Amino acid sequence: IDVNECTSENPCTQTCVNTYGSFLCRCEPGYELEADGVNCSDMDECSFSEFLCQHECVNGPGSYYCTCPPGYNLLDDSRSCQDINECEIRNFTCTSQQTCFNIPGEYKCLDPVRCEEPYLQINENRCMCPAENPGCRDQPFTILYRVMDMVSGRSVPSDIFQMQATTRYPGAYYIFQIKSGNEGREFYMR
Repeated sequence: IDVNECTSENPCTQTCVNTYGSFLCRCEPGYELEADGVNCSDMDECSFSEFLCQHECVNGPGSYYCTCPPGYNLLDDSRSCQDINECEIRNFTCTSQQTCFNIPGEYKCLDPVRCEEPYLQINENRCMCPAENPGCRDQPFTILYRVMDMVSGRSVPSDIFQMQATTRYPGAYYIFQIKSGNEGREFYMR
């Protein structure tokens, strides 16, 4: 008569399966059977692939979970991270004069545009130099300020933005130049 080792002594650490004249040990999902055929040890799922999680994989007993860096939420797939737009959900500390600008993982408070003499402020991002003002001679007629984010990891070279001159003012000439912020020569115009 076959002895059911699983009920009499149960040598397995997790699941025991009786067979004729012997027994087999099985492990629960997330565990693997050790060489002794009896004990189960935790499987490190994170070591199988670096693509299990978008950011960081954390191994746990019989399982794993994914985490995201600060400023990101874990999506419903439990693997991918999405940037939290603090400006959209109004979770920022900018003053009422400043503009909230979302960037990956955080936000920045941008001070309002201030036009320098002899320029006059036309709207929140445009300054104009009136033609009748002698200090405006040989100065750009308008200065337009734009803020944009650039995601790292872009293939280069690539176009970031395009500007186009118009023929609105006959006899006017246009000069395009990078005024500041290009000390490392990362940007160029064409």
